[in-house]
Amino acid sequence: MRYRYGHSFRQESGGAAHRGGIAVAEAPERCALLEAIGGTPLLSLARVGRDLPPGVELFAKAEFMNPSGSLKDRTARAIIEAAEADGRLTPDRTILDATSGNGGISYAMIGTALGYRVVLCLPANATPERKGILRACGAALIETDPAQGSDGARRWAAELVRAAPDRYFHALQHDNQANWLAHYRTTAAEIWSQSCGRVTHFVAGIGTSGTFMGIARRLKELNPGLRAVSVQPDRAEHGLVGLKHMASALVPRIYDPALADLDLAVSTAEAWAMCRRLLREEGLLVGPSAGASVAAALQVARGLAPGSVVVTVLFDSGTRYLAEGRWTES
Repeated sequence: MRYRYGHSFRQESGGAAHRGGIAVAEAPERCALLEAIGGTPLLSLARVGRDLPPGVELFAKAEFMNPSGSLKDRTARAIIEAAEADGRLTPDRTILDATSGNGGISYAMIGTALGYRVVLCLPANATPERKGILRACGAALIETDPAQGSDGARRWAAELVRAAPDRYFHALQHDNQANWLAHYRTTAAEIWSQSCGRVTHFVAGIGTSGTFMGIARRLKELNPGLRAVSVQPDRAEHGLVGLKHMASALVPRIYDPALADLDLAVSTAEAWAMCRRLLREEGLLVGPSAGASVAAALQVARGLAPGSVVVTVLFDSGTRYLAEGRWTES
């Protein structure tokens, strides 16, 4: 048995650790990876927002600083812990889900840390970086029709579960209430605290929609006057990995369009142009879903009154998109 003593662990021969002659209760060991999830900084985008009206501020939650490089760590942790608690996930079951990449990486890394097997269905055109990370983590990959995107991967995962229902824990991130609750309970609370309760507008892209649903719901409870703006690709055929064009997609069950006060469409070109700006002006290497969200947030912020505070999300690291060759475009 190991016990916490100050900032380190030491072995004790008895049933309790002692400090200064006083017995100290045992501290159960936690997975170090899980403990590192969350607590990401809220960054001022002062350079990108330098032309905003006086008194209007633009901030972004740096979710690419989570252990796996994306905010999906929060979702995967919440889904896995909820399933362990209610008995749906046991050591003999394999974690299975559909993913465009980020969620799968989080499942794979957390699953490895906790000792679970992981099987993932993802479109065959997922970036080489994503596939490489997943394979390095030991996840089994089933590559699905790229023309069907993440929806095709969802259908394939459902077929696997129908064929062997006792083999898998089907995480169902698009439909799982633990998805949005993870952000309701953690990400939103962090934004509220880090903004000192000043946030007036929240803007974010929607994929599974868990991030937007959870954060917007909680921030609206804390500030009933808050305006929530969702962001989608401007067309069905787009290059914004992780985001959904809801009109042409299998709509996640957790998605409620009524929560958004405004929905904005962003093109792939606009999103990538913002990715390059974020790198060159703020030193932030982030992916196109983040670029789309910042582009929309900047659009919203331009029309606001002094005292407005706009917050958006930097979903993942741009290191997963280096092979796309978009970083040197003018």
